[in-house]
Formats: sequence, C-alpha cells, structure tokens
Amino acid sequence: MMRHGMNRRDFLQTGAYSVGTAGLLGAGSSLPFARPVRAASPKHGGTIRIGQSGGAVSDSLDPASFASGPIVTAMLAVCNNLAEIDADGNAVPELAESFNPSADARVWTVPLRSEARFGDGRALTASDVIASFNHHRGADSTSGVKSLLAQITDIRADGPNTVVFELESGNADFPFIAADYHLVVMPANPDGSLNWQSGLGTGGYTLEEHDPGVIVRLKRRDDYWKAGRAWFDTAELLTINDLTARQSALLTGEVDVINSVDRHVLHLLESQPNLSLVEVTGTAHSAIPMFCDTPPFDDVNVRLALKHAIGRTELLEKILLGHGALGNDHPIAPANRFHAADLEQRTYDPDKARYHLKKAGHTRLELTLSAADAAGTGSVDLAVLFREHAAAVGIEIDLLHEPDDGYWTNVWLKKPFVLSYWNGRPTEDLMFSTVYAGDSEWNESHWRNDRFDTLLSAARTELNEDLRREMYREMQILCRDDGGTIVPMFLNYIDARNDKVAHGPVASDRFLDGWKLVERWWSAV
Repeated sequence: MMRHGMNRRDFLQTGAYSVGTAGLLGAGSSLPFARPVRAASPKHGGTIRIGQSGGAVSDSLDPASFASGPIVTAMLAVCNNLAEIDADGNAVPELAESFNPSADARVWTVPLRSEARFGDGRALTASDVIASFNHHRGADSTSGVKSLLAQITDIRADGPNTVVFELESGNADFPFIAADYHLVVMPANPDGSLNWQSGLGTGGYTLEEHDPGVIVRLKRRDDYWKAGRAWFDTAELLTINDLTARQSALLTGEVDVINSVDRHVLHLLESQPNLSLVEVTGTAHSAIPMFCDTPPFDDVNVRLALKHAIGRTELLEKILLGHGALGNDHPIAPANRFHAADLEQRTYDPDKARYHLKKAGHTRLELTLSAADAAGTGSVDLAVLFREHAAAVGIEIDLLHEPDDGYWTNVWLKKPFVLSYWNGRPTEDLMFSTVYAGDSEWNESHWRNDRFDTLLSAARTELNEDLRREMYREMQILCRDDGGTIVPMFLNYIDARNDKVAHGPVASDRFLDGWKLVERWWSAV
C-alpha cells in the first residue's frame, strides 16, 4: 500500500516523528519516563564509541535517503534542524530563533539564529533552509518525508535570515515537522539545490570519516554556536547489526553504548557493575485492528467484548518482561504530550466481555486472527495468549500463522482481524490522521466516526493548548470505546551504556536519546 509515494516500510522507518507535542505555543508537559544519570557534571573531552544497528553499505550523506543507523546519529551531530525534541517531548527552537504562526496556523514565519555557522565557517542563511526542505519536495524525490511536506505550498525568504512557510491549511504542530531527522539543514548550492555531498552542517561536529556500513568518525568543533552541547572530542559510530554481537561489544568494552537491547538478557547486563540500562517509554505499540465494516466487528459490542477479553498485564509481563506500558485501546502513548492519563485503564474483565458478547446477540463466537513475527516484538506469542484469554469468555480464536514475507502487503489491510505494529508519531494529529481518520488510506480498522473526524480537523488548527488537550482527550475516549483497534501495550526503547559515559534526562522519541546522544552526552572519566 502506498501513501503519496511512501510505503509502510518507509513509514515505520520515519519513526523520527515519534515525540511529544509542541511546547512552542504554550506551557505543557509530557511523560518520557527517562532515568537521569547522576554522574559527573558535563565536561569537554574523551571519545564516545557507539555500536548501533541499521547501518548498511548503501548508507549515504543524502538526507533524503536517511532511514536509521549510525549515519543518521552521526548527521544529527554534524547538522542541526530548525527545531529539536527535548527530554520533555517538546519541539524547541534549534536553528530557528522562534516559530511564529499566523492566527490560523497556516503561515509560519521563522527567523534564524545569526550565530549559526557551517563547518567551513560560512554563516547560515535562509537559502540553506529553503534548499534543505525543497530537496525532499521535488517531483523526483524519493525521500521518506516527502508526503509529510506535501502540506507546504510555498517556502520563501523574507530577507537573508528569515524563512516563511505557507501550508495548505493550518497545522499547530508544524515545529514538529521541522524537527524531523530528514530535515537537517545543509548548505545550498548557488543554483538553489542542496550541497549534501559536502557533509557540512551547523552542528557541533565535523565528519572525519564515513565507511558506509562499517564506521563513521566525528570530531568536535571548537566554534560550535550552541552553548552546553558537543562535549566529546571525538565520536566513533560502528555498525553492528547483529544483536548478540552488539551486546558482546558492550560487555567486552569495544563500545560504550549500544541500542536496542534484547529484553531476555537485560538481567545479565544489569548484573554488570559497570553497565546501566537507558530505558524510556516511547510511542511504539502493538495493535490488533478489526474491520468495523465486516461482521461481526461491525457491532461495537463485539469490539468491546474483545477489548475486555485480553489480559494486558500478562502480555506486558510475559511478552515485554515488564519493559513497557499498558495500552488503553488508543494509540496516544504516555510519551505523547496530550496523553489522557486520567482515563480509566481497561483491564481483563471476563464478566464485561460476556456482557458485551451477549448484548451483541452471541453466547459464543468463533474468529480467525492472522499473526506473524513480522507484526512486531513477540507478536505470535501475544496472539497465543490472547487466544487463551478470550477462550475463557466464550470467544474461540483460530490463529492463522501467516508468512513473515509479504505480511504487510498480503495480510495487513487485506484481512479483517490481524496483528499490527506502529512506531507511533510525534503528535496526536499525525498518528490519528494516518491510521484513525475515516478517509485515511492506512485506516487499518475501517473505523469511521463523524465526531472523531470533526475533532481531528479542529484540533489541527487550534493554537490554544488547553482546548487542544480537551479535543485529543475526547478523541482517545472515542477510539477506546467505539474504535476498531485493540492497543494492549506500548514498548519501551532500551539502550545500554558503560560507566565511561554519562547523560541527563533522555528523550523518548526513539533510541539513543532521540539519536542525539553524541551532542547531549559527555565523558564520565
């Protein structure tokens, strides 16, 4: 399935959007669940060595090709964005001095920091920002962020140090778009194209070596414009795609930090006196969509029976070994700013499940659930436990173990009851618009709710934070009580480090402190 040139693999890789919600427009907070390290105060010096998955020999400096891995982490240290995501999940100005929306949030005026300079000493200008955005917008662009930028109708300079963005319609979350990792700012060529081949950026480091799929080496700049960042003298980012090899590299001291630790060996790593976990609850979540236009799922009572017939706590304990958070049948995570933490948590309740089953006219129900390992961490095990839970209330689930190969093209969106997985998105609007809006191409449950769609459009343009919070709270309730998707749990991001490096509060938008650890962390020796 394609959406404006982006397939599901591209979308999952674009998990850069997985953050909180804008703090530029008013006060607010999020719940990143980061664990601050109480170590030595930040200081300059030393080297950080990172073992990271996702590297490939095809890795390029072209930001339109960014997916994940060491090259992305490196270029987020070499370059800056107009905005960045902080540890509280807010989009805060980085190269932008500020973000100034029109009353309808359709036109955004962005003055730039005059002190920002590229690695060759040249000052940042509006033309560099325009080239960096337009690089992803061209007719021939294959960038993973192209569809997200389709809402931009015009980008123009207002003098040498101000950029004006015009959108098709208002979007109060525009600063989060500007924080997307594809949209690092690089220098413009005289003809307005992007000089990404130079590897130059305005960040705290310069690119010293790039051996694709092997290693990236960085060196700190002495003239970095941003105070209190870029502490290490050098950084080495190694591609170690094999999980066992990556963990071994940390244990033997070959690297100082690794991403994506196997949950089954967490106790072994935690038992090492010189190692610590770096764990946050992000926006990634398991999902079980049901086609709301297909019997028996077209009856909301069947949907509610199934939502009450799944043991979320047992799934969290047995599948994620406790390293996650309970889901409440909507996709807005504790890490999202407008997460409705006050909603009653849905639990395994056989009596309520039987009540809704009976209300739908059933005493027993037989269903087929498609499952595959491709649908996320422990997905088949999740399906097996769900079958056991549901059987106790008279719902017999026949598990159809689908091939991993082709699952997202042959099963997902094709069959009425399947397992799914989402990395989540930085804002409620992006997550809801992509998967839950009635007209979304990726509306995996075929759910349509007029009130929900009305609120979705209204919240997108609303600049009053309190009003937006109420709108998104109601939308979460609608998903939970009427929607066609079971969201049983959210998955933690788990990295590990040795005691040679230290950090403060950690961002929850993805692994490795939002892939910004090279700039934010420091040497502890």
